[in-house]
Amino acid sequence: MDEKITYEKAANELDEILKAIKNDEVTVDDLAEKVERASQLIVYCKEKLTNTERKVEEIIDKLG
Repeated sequence: MDEKITYEKAANELDEILKAIKNDEVTVDDLAEKVERASQLIVYCKEKLTNTERKVEEIIDKLG
């Protein structure tokens, strides 16, 4: 995964892939590539959310 990608960019790219697939804009030849990229983006977003949640919980714990 590109180290410079942000959560917002990853989510937007994932949204574009999903729209393209739903609108039949992806050929059968490109479908596997798009699904693979989507799976990478999903993993990245889930990890980012989990890490952010953990950091927020640590900050809140320090305050209380």
